[in-house]
Amino acid sequence: MRVLFWGTPEFATPALRALVGEGFDVVGVVTQPDRAVGRSRSVLQSSPVKQIAVVEGIHVFQPERPRGDQFLGELARLEADLSVVVAYGHILPKTVIDLPRRGTVNIHGSLLPALRGAAPIQAAIREGLVETGVTIMRMVPALDAGPIILQARTPVLEDETYGELSLRLSELGALALIEALSLMELGGSPEESQDDALATYASKIDRQGTWIDWSASAATVCRLIRSLDPKPGALTMLRGAELKLFGARLAPHAVSMAPGQIQSVDDEGMVIACGEGAVRVTVVQPAGKRRLSPNDWIRGRGAAVGDRFEPAPAAVS
Repeated sequence: MRVLFWGTPEFATPALRALVGEGFDVVGVVTQPDRAVGRSRSVLQSSPVKQIAVVEGIHVFQPERPRGDQFLGELARLEADLSVVVAYGHILPKTVIDLPRRGTVNIHGSLLPALRGAAPIQAAIREGLVETGVTIMRMVPALDAGPIILQARTPVLEDETYGELSLRLSELGALALIEALSLMELGGSPEESQDDALATYASKIDRQGTWIDWSASAATVCRLIRSLDPKPGALTMLRGAELKLFGARLAPHAVSMAPGQIQSVDDEGMVIACGEGAVRVTVVQPAGKRRLSPNDWIRGRGAAVGDRFEPAPAAVS
């Protein structure tokens, strides 16, 4: 089977490696253009998917947008049987989806129709789901609404971060993809239409969605912090300065303090009161600085026990 692969971030790399390792003929890779990184923005960095493609000798396409007659002509000349899309970063038009002989399939990081959209893994943690998984689906122009080819389930582990769950789902997705494509090569696999009435959505995370509401329960605050760990990080503010928090766990609520107030700091982390209960964080990152232990942050006079983090800023309409 001749496969055209679409993907950009680290999440997509296990699937590309699996396709190559299982002997599929990957005739091309489409990924995002190289991006400037570093404070000076003077160094261009290739996507993780491009880095693998270069090593494997696979031709790479990097359009700003996956459109245009010239680009479509280049893809048509590849004569791909199937496109595989994994976190590419752009919505594909119908002309692109329908171009390969056998259409286009996608790995989505949830058990569809639950958590359609850009951030399903973060949403699974934030919403406190005990189970999630991956879906191999046939792509259609509507958002994550195509027929389901195959699903694989996994529990969401206690205290699991977005980074940890994303890594597990990327590997699970690669295995499920190979199984689905193998079934297709053996004569096709049944495809099940999604029930749109059961659909939920996980929209792209914006800055407003990263702020911690200390009036919420400790369990809710923990899930938010874990869903944004290791990036982009959960935001709070003290004395007018922003701070990101990582490594959240529930903590004993030993003393009665106002939501957002620092109860204690020791070698095990910083305990902060919530609307109900308390949360312990093990890593902090002041704006523009490296990550620190709460002890080091306190020693640097970033804060003191008894200080209170400010409420989340109101959304700008």
